[in-house]
Amino acid sequence: MDFELDEDQIALQSAAAEILQKECPPSLLRAVIDGKGVDDDLWQTLVGLDWPALAIDPDAGGSGATAVELGLVIEQLGYVADPTPFLATATQFAPVIEASSDAEQRRRFLGPIATGGTGTLAVAGPTGRWDPADPPVSAERTSGGVRLSGRASFVIDGDRADEIAVLAATDSGPLAVVVPRADATVTREPAFDLTMHVTTVDLTGVTVPDDRVLAVDDPTAAFTAALESAVTGLSLMTVGACQRAFDMALAYTKERHQFDVPIGSFQALKHKAVDMYTLIERARALGLFAALCIAEGDPRRPLAAAMAKAAAGDAQHLVFKHTVQFFGGIGFTWENDLHLYLRRAKAAELIFGGAAHHRAIVGRHVLSGADL
Repeated sequence: MDFELDEDQIALQSAAAEILQKECPPSLLRAVIDGKGVDDDLWQTLVGLDWPALAIDPDAGGSGATAVELGLVIEQLGYVADPTPFLATATQFAPVIEASSDAEQRRRFLGPIATGGTGTLAVAGPTGRWDPADPPVSAERTSGGVRLSGRASFVIDGDRADEIAVLAATDSGPLAVVVPRADATVTREPAFDLTMHVTTVDLTGVTVPDDRVLAVDDPTAAFTAALESAVTGLSLMTVGACQRAFDMALAYTKERHQFDVPIGSFQALKHKAVDMYTLIERARALGLFAALCIAEGDPRRPLAAAMAKAAAGDAQHLVFKHTVQFFGGIGFTWENDLHLYLRRAKAAELIFGGAAHHRAIVGRHVLSGADL
């Protein structure tokens, strides 16, 4: 494995940072939250750059890059608290479709992503467990298709996805199906991050034709692999959000003076800053390692994804705690932009399992004697 970014990757990282900080300022996030603005223009910018289809195979209409390039872009999206359906489309929906052995299905469902189509993944039940071995939706065969029953919870961007990939249990084994969002009953739920769309998707009574049943040999394995991609993407988005909050707090300590010196010169704040920096860098390294494992088909990808999510959770916990303290009283106010990024980091911790959950996964890998 090559752990160094090449020139093209560094250029992509730099370009993404420059473009997104221009196209997604805090004023856009506030307008979206207040209902006075929409993120359509930003989404079309991302589509115009071919980023949603960045890691999709060219035969299906994508750019053919790897999960590493996608991860670099996602970190920068986290830095600006991207309010678009990028993450669900690129790291949740697309990996499931790519598991299909039917080339026509891949072109049909992945091709539209390159022109602005969106998708998401529905696999969690009301308890918040993302376990493909125990899907909350069931299905029964009908003439020409399958009829679904059940409700999926904590579906990211379910209310604005064109297509929803669903894992459904049947008497003869699980099925992977693609449901048009218009056929489902979707309810947006309150979320800590006010720009994040977290939904409940009711699929009871929805009939899916056979051509929307994915040609996947092992649907459970396909959704498990998709969740690894989703966890990795969310981890890197958390890293980006943490980095933004850290940068804001660090800049403030250089501007704010007490006793005629910048508060950043105080040893107590220096120590806290170093602690935050260390955890952010660890989370970034593990997130990119997980992306590299996915890109190279490394069998350590489940372990790497869990390590990345645990590290990102640790980072957001400390960054949330310290950056608010760095700002003092103003750090708690709505007027300060800090909360826009802390909310993204904290909300991301709650999706696909928190740090404790993924640390337990790492522990089980170690105790099982798996190759590390």
